[in-house]
Amino acid sequence: MAHQNLALVTGANGHLGNNLVRLLIEKGVPVRASVRNLKNREPFVGLDCEVVQADITDKQSLKKALQGVETFYAVGAAFKLWAKDPKKEIYDVNLSGTKNMIEAAAEAGVKRIVYVSSVAALDYSRLPTKEQNGYNPDRRDMYYNSKNDGEKLAFELAKKHDIELVAVLPSGMIGGEAFAPLNVSYNIIHLILKKQIPVETNITLNWIDVKDVAEGCYLAAIKGRNGERYILANEKCTSIKETTKIAQELFPELKIKLPTAVPKTILFGVAWLMEIGSKISGKAPLLTTKDIAMFSGLQQDFDISKARKELGFNPKNPTQAVREAMYYLRDNETRFN
Repeated sequence: MAHQNLALVTGANGHLGNNLVRLLIEKGVPVRASVRNLKNREPFVGLDCEVVQADITDKQSLKKALQGVETFYAVGAAFKLWAKDPKKEIYDVNLSGTKNMIEAAAEAGVKRIVYVSSVAALDYSRLPTKEQNGYNPDRRDMYYNSKNDGEKLAFELAKKHDIELVAVLPSGMIGGEAFAPLNVSYNIIHLILKKQIPVETNITLNWIDVKDVAEGCYLAAIKGRNGERYILANEKCTSIKETTKIAQELFPELKIKLPTAVPKTILFGVAWLMEIGSKISGKAPLLTTKDIAMFSGLQQDFDISKARKELGFNPKNPTQAVREAMYYLRDNETRFN
């Protein structure tokens, strides 16, 4: 069934994917949503869209899902900061996935791709970080490397196959509709409410409402310039301590304590023990030594004037985004506990 301006969203049961599907439906855009496992129906209850199966590791499945599609929102990716074999489970999946997505789109005759990258693919050596400062020179993390190399590869392949591609780079997405398991960023808010962040790590996050990112993706599809990248974040980052203060004000009855400051050596020790536990359990640790080495004290501040000017991107401020996310988690407590 060929539609005028049919859009495909991959990873449509994920946090951004699902909120993007909802936004496109609201805007009257015909949507096809793809998921790896069709049994996962909960995120699509009551939504007027076609749900199909596709996996970024399987090019044929993507090609099938992209038939008749004009705009392809490439959202699906392995989004995790920890794995038993990070090169294989994160890096290789995201790079071969990017190659499959662009090639399948070219073969299916797609006009335009909005490629979801990440603020991980930015250079933080000069703040505030801007798109034109290039890619992240810090090569210590496989997820970060997959985002940097994946985005570069996406632009190269799009050029080679003569297909329009715009990259969007979101920061820590929270809020909107969410389904278990929560993504890395949203889970931090959840842990604060559950009083499970006892120590101050000096890690900051740049909070952004997922609905604003979805809007930014849509704006990138209509107004983004081919071959350009756009940061979808807020200007200023927020520390976990400041985020905890917002929770204290909203829910005094929870008696949430501020995280305790400890010397960095102790932080490394705690993280090291958590990593040993993870090697045994196979579950991601709350904190790794690499997280502390890479992120403790890193200011995630961005110059978003390019997205504001060229796309009309106008996100709600981080405090408001955090408040709304906290209310949402409290109201849907049973879903995530």
